[in-house]
Amino acid sequence: MQMEIKLLSGALGAEIKGINLKDTSEKNFKKINDLLLEHKVIFFRDQLINAEEHIALAEKFGPLETHAYVRGLEKHPEIVRIIKAEDEQNQWGENWHSDVSYNAKPTKAVILKSIKIPPVGGDTCFSNMELAWETLDEDIKEKIKGKTAIHSSLGAEFFLDNYKKMQGNKKKNYDEYSNEHPIVRTHPETGKQILFVNWTYTKKIVGLDKKESDEILKKIFEHQARLELTCRFTWTENTVCIWDNRSVIHFAIADFYPGRGLGYERVMDRIAIEGDQPN
Repeated sequence: MQMEIKLLSGALGAEIKGINLKDTSEKNFKKINDLLLEHKVIFFRDQLINAEEHIALAEKFGPLETHAYVRGLEKHPEIVRIIKAEDEQNQWGENWHSDVSYNAKPTKAVILKSIKIPPVGGDTCFSNMELAWETLDEDIKEKIKGKTAIHSSLGAEFFLDNYKKMQGNKKKNYDEYSNEHPIVRTHPETGKQILFVNWTYTKKIVGLDKKESDEILKKIFEHQARLELTCRFTWTENTVCIWDNRSVIHFAIADFYPGRGLGYERVMDRIAIEGDQPN
């Protein structure tokens, strides 16, 4: 079958047909990685891969990550099963963020597979941080040039309190994680510059007082969320999504309203690949 590429927006994102994700040959992996670097987030529908095949695909990108707070599957601890119960309105990842940017080495990429999808609700938005840097106001660029920012998690409760079907990783430290990263990082594979801050985890610009830092970050966060920098994807079951966590931020939309008859279970399997230290 010939490969087909359908762009999701002018900013980023593509739906790919004609690639079998069970094929982890070097040739097939190069196609997938090239598509990822070009489009930042790529989607493959109707991929009937099992847990072992999901892991095999992820391992082509590098060593796999264990989440700091959330327990993986018993037989496959690398896989975090994200479950939103029928009566829950919250959605894991429901604000703009880059996964675990609070780690010393934030996630390189994420491979998410849909298991159970509601008939309505639960789309995911992605925003292109390479494009966000290119289009950022020049005055703000000057103010943040060469600067770093503090990224902090809010502890395990942030991840688990609202999700009764998910469990914490008791062996890990539940205290707040915090690390300092460049505000503008260089992509290790493409050499492109990326705006590496996000609303959920970036707390302060180092070297500025709180008032100035808050003002600049607020402007940056508003810029990152501009619709012309984004794409939006509507899930179907057995879809595999791969995103370059270095180059994008994302937002899981929690448009579930159990009181209006829109309460549905949503189940996704997530594997993350270890990243490098941003520079």
